[in-house]
Amino acid sequence: MFADLSLTLLLVVFAIAGAIVVAASIRATGLADVIADRTRMGEAMAGGIILGGATSLSGVVVSITAAAGGDASLAVSNAVGGIAAQTLFLAIADLLHKRANLEHAAAEPANLFQAVMLIVLLSLPIAAMAGPDIAYFGVHPVSVVMFLAYLAGVKLSSAVSEKPMWRPVETRETRHDEPEEDTDPNASAKGPAITFATLVAVMGCAGWVISQIGGEFITRFGLASSLVGALITAVITSLPELVTTLVAVRRGALQLAVGGIIGGNTFDTLFLVFSDVAYRDGGIFQAVGSTDLYWLATGMLMTAILLGGLILRQREGPARIGIESVLLMGIYACAVAVELFSH
Repeated sequence: MFADLSLTLLLVVFAIAGAIVVAASIRATGLADVIADRTRMGEAMAGGIILGGATSLSGVVVSITAAAGGDASLAVSNAVGGIAAQTLFLAIADLLHKRANLEHAAAEPANLFQAVMLIVLLSLPIAAMAGPDIAYFGVHPVSVVMFLAYLAGVKLSSAVSEKPMWRPVETRETRHDEPEEDTDPNASAKGPAITFATLVAVMGCAGWVISQIGGEFITRFGLASSLVGALITAVITSLPELVTTLVAVRRGALQLAVGGIIGGNTFDTLFLVFSDVAYRDGGIFQAVGSTDLYWLATGMLMTAILLGGLILRQREGPARIGIESVLLMGIYACAVAVELFSH
């Protein structure tokens, strides 16, 4: 459908789809905050589960479509490249929060646990890639383990959020997750939830358009699959995460911002599970290259540094941002350089 369009028309459609994603993401962030308040779910859990999963929808479409078409590298690099890019977004958001380091102000046990869960989920594909080439009905056993681990992790994250066994040290920069004043204290979350679901569908459709046009750009210029997945489709489909993170920080919903990125990244590991099911030439983990493995390791390293920053809670660092944000920017820049110069 897009193959017959001129470059000018492709750019116009691309811009319109991007604008729709941005507008829907801004509105969805506000609704997620309202849902968190009215359900007493908490910003960290709302960001990790509701907002994180919703904004990842377009990326799921890209990975599954690529895997079904037999391009394992594009499917995997889109998933893990998105995790690295979205972690970088927190460093960018840290630049906007002037009062203190974002990781210091957004102290929340649920975010710490989800970061640990993300590292565990990222380690499983590495084990699958290094292990024997096995698959049952075309699906690697690690995919099943990852899916079950994700479900268990979400349940445990909820328990940590509802009944934390420890709390962070209070400082004047610490931002509390407190429900905003509502004209009706018994207001239902049904209306905002329906609107939110509608926006999710809109973001999914716009994301599909963006991914298809991005794929068309790739075909015309003959770029490598890992390059396309990690630096083009991953970044393009991660646009909602960037927008929602920046909007959440501006609204003062810092735990929602951090939880949205970590939770979205955790959900993004399921891209690999869905892609393995869609890939019909055996287990997808044995079909990828060393560059895809490099991006997987980069995502794990960046998550570990983010977790360290959440524990350290440095108030101020270089250029008024945390040292972890500086490291995240440096690591991502190195990964991009390796990707560009390895082809």
